[in-house]
Amino acid sequence: VQLVESGGGSVQAGGSPKLSCATSGFIFDACGMTWHRQAPGKEREWISTLMSSGLEFYASSVKGRFTISQDNAINTLYLQMNNLKTEDTAVYYCAASTGRTCQENYFGQGTQVTVSS
Repeated sequence: VQLVESGGGSVQAGGSPKLSCATSGFIFDACGMTWHRQAPGKEREWISTLMSSGLEFYASSVKGRFTISQDNAINTLYLQMNNLKTEDTAVYYCAASTGRTCQENYFGQGTQVTVSS
């Protein structure tokens, strides 16, 4: 299983970058996919899930600003981030639930997003 995030970098507050997570080694649309982030000095936190059914879930801190999506044709997960705030500065990770019972979880290496005011 491989997950490779990209699209991070430095952005001004209010910006709208889009993160990508290219995946391989598992059945992409069989289980759910998630995005997490870890801010400096803090624990890693969940921010969004896209279920295989198409249902989307968001943490309250990003709801209304971030959108999770996927392209099954190229096994890629996305996170569109709008109206970024300085507190969104973090390393962003995608994660996949895999296996027959969707209990095997894998994380990518992360991509840094730094928001400046």
